[in-house]
Amino acid sequence: MNAPFLATPRQGWNHLARARVPAVLLPETFSPAQVDDEGLALVDLHIDAGRIARLANASAEPAADAIELDGAQVWPGFVDVHTHLDKGHILPRARNSNGTVEGAVRAVTADRGKHWHAHDVRRRFEFGLRCAWAHGTTAIRTHLDCDSPQDRITWPVFAELREAWAGRIALQGVGKVPVEYYLTPQGEQFAENVAKYGGLLGGVTRIFQAPPEKAPRLLDEALDALFTLAARHQLEIDLHVDETGDPAANTLAQVARAAIRHDFPHRIVCGHCCSLATQSLEVVEQTLDLCAQAGLAVVSLPMINLFLQDRAAQATPRWRGVTLVHELAARNILVALASDNCRDPFFSFGDHDMLEVFSQAVRIAHLDLPYHPWFSSVTARPADLMGLKQHGRFSVGAEANLVIFRARSMSELLARPQADRLILRAGRPIDSTLPDYRELDELF
Repeated sequence: MNAPFLATPRQGWNHLARARVPAVLLPETFSPAQVDDEGLALVDLHIDAGRIARLANASAEPAADAIELDGAQVWPGFVDVHTHLDKGHILPRARNSNGTVEGAVRAVTADRGKHWHAHDVRRRFEFGLRCAWAHGTTAIRTHLDCDSPQDRITWPVFAELREAWAGRIALQGVGKVPVEYYLTPQGEQFAENVAKYGGLLGGVTRIFQAPPEKAPRLLDEALDALFTLAARHQLEIDLHVDETGDPAANTLAQVARAAIRHDFPHRIVCGHCCSLATQSLEVVEQTLDLCAQAGLAVVSLPMINLFLQDRAAQATPRWRGVTLVHELAARNILVALASDNCRDPFFSFGDHDMLEVFSQAVRIAHLDLPYHPWFSSVTARPADLMGLKQHGRFSVGAEANLVIFRARSMSELLARPQADRLILRAGRPIDSTLPDYRELDELF
């Protein structure tokens, strides 16, 4: 193929012929005639007025007005369901002294206290959005550090950017606090404020301020307070859970029990859940039973957890840091993948690119052989968690927000960074030039 999609063709973008797409992301009412052993279907996409008008099996002889893709892969826009846009790109001024989670927390806390005024947060937050836009992401959920008084600064900035980016990237915000905060008198006011901004209630389930023998009971009390507030304000819950390799950390089971106790009617998402991979088979089975009963969803952050977990000075890590994604999926527990941190003390790298997340996850968690069960992990599944039914899939009538890669097979797709990908928004190519890091120099 002579890369016809890299320059705008004279005939327009109304007919993409012989595109290879993930079959699991096609409508259930459409039966592709050709699906290869990697789960990719050969189809024609018809676009009208910026929306997907029709899907058809690939024609042997494409129409004269068609753009012949010759089997190039086309994906729907990506969905990133767990990020931290408020702390992104602070690494030049906030280094992690020892590379651990604890070191990252200290560095972020110090930087937040000195620098996180509205202008600083807005500049870095929007820089991250521009990167995600250029890579093909259509929806993002970001956790927001809400330790007072930061919540009074960040939520208005978030609301401003959500409005400014409406129609380009759908934004959701999660108020992140220590989970025991919900036991304080300020917990009710916090929930009211999150509801005012249309957010979700979040938090970290690790109890730092109690001795180990008292922490489980305190966590149960905090979760009861959280679930009560979430039900009262009709808010969904998205938590940071067991971001550690300590097998004694099993707050995931406590979250599931709390959800069952409260018969909670809204979505509950648990991010990280790393320690599940270090626990005994008996504990794992019990926890998975509870998660399935409670209807929890799990988001794995493979790049960050690989980077942070099992880190010690002058020592080689012995495990990969990720949760048991295969075992969770085998229990029909919804598993999504997300990017998490970007160029901050928790993760020194990243570019808000969900293809990188998927590519690294395939290597880290062995998501090949077969690939096809995982195509939804960065598209349709996170879209479902965000309640965005027309994102992350090929929905007839939905905006034609597509990512076109020259690659035909999964090996071709994941062997290179795909820097020459083409992003279509409402059926038309966008300028996908990434922002220059020099734009942030004034903040440092």
